[in-house]
Amino acid sequence: MFDYETLRLVWWLLVGVLLIGFAIADGMDLGTAMMIPVLGKTDTERRVIINTIGPHWDGNQVWLITAGGAIFAAWPLVYATAFSGFYWAMLLVLFALFFRPVGFEYRSKKDSVAWRRNWDYALAVGSFVPSLVFGVAFGNLFLGVPFYFDEFTRPIYTGSFWALLNPFAIVCGLASVVMLALQGATWLQMRAGGEVQGRAQTMATLLGPVLTVLLAVAGAWLYYGIPGYEISSTVVGDAPSNPLSKTVTTTDNWFGNYTDYPILWTLVAASVALPLLTSLMAKAGKSGFAFTLSSLAIAAIILMTGFTLFPFVMPSSTDLASALTLWDATSSELTLEIMFWVALFFVPIILGYTLWGYYKMWRRIEPEFIEQNSVSNY
Repeated sequence: MFDYETLRLVWWLLVGVLLIGFAIADGMDLGTAMMIPVLGKTDTERRVIINTIGPHWDGNQVWLITAGGAIFAAWPLVYATAFSGFYWAMLLVLFALFFRPVGFEYRSKKDSVAWRRNWDYALAVGSFVPSLVFGVAFGNLFLGVPFYFDEFTRPIYTGSFWALLNPFAIVCGLASVVMLALQGATWLQMRAGGEVQGRAQTMATLLGPVLTVLLAVAGAWLYYGIPGYEISSTVVGDAPSNPLSKTVTTTDNWFGNYTDYPILWTLVAASVALPLLTSLMAKAGKSGFAFTLSSLAIAAIILMTGFTLFPFVMPSSTDLASALTLWDATSSELTLEIMFWVALFFVPIILGYTLWGYYKMWRRIEPEFIEQNSVSNY
């Protein structure tokens, strides 16, 4: 159906779609859970917050699993290099995520103030840490990941976990936390009742401008202070994958694609404007519009990140030629073609049952509902 070059580009877009789906869906419950101790002043209010995401959080994780599987199938070199280089960061995310299923299931099993408070903080930490690490990881992509390929095309990582926590990456991590917290706040404004709804409205109103400022700081830093990468040799899009077959050089910044395609600046404008519009809608009490605009902001930010890096997927700061791109890090043409049809079949199913689940379990969670159904709810 498609030639090899087109399949590579299609899979770059599909992975982006899966990452957007994960950030919007699972980002909503990550952002909600990290604010449990902040927006919930009583046990009933904290249970209101938890029960707005209770029926959905585990289903939302499918987007993360699907995105990980897609990267493994389409970009095996990226998968191998990322797990080698970000090993400790991924372990940190994994152990943080352990708190979520245990916390949701056992938090309300014991009528103890200390027990429930500790699980509330565990849920918040288990949601905050992944949100931060994901942003830090994307920030390090712009700086270049310290790795190279040896003569057997094995990825050799030359950095350390602590080197990932550099100032620019931390700014990106904070932007990720605020972005998902804004998504969670607009969700709570739409789904929670009582005092929680009012506090969520205030939080959403405040977080939008903070996100815009963080994005502006990261963008200015990226434009003026961080060199970019470009492929200086001829790219053969239908050639077999070989990450060492190209020549990579540095440029003044990462905005070369914006010079070639000025329409990409609309993504920058959308990324900084949509959080502000989200806050305006939240302040006006238009929670549905606020949540929609927050979701669009997430999509714009991820698209902006992808098109800024394009065609790079994982640049290397140790050996420029080892940088992985969508042209030389992919599986074979046959694998991409088979996986394309698999994705064409399963992604609509995932999207369909996700939307069906939200539709069937849609209701505003009021404190009275929690008190009247204290045993059957989270």
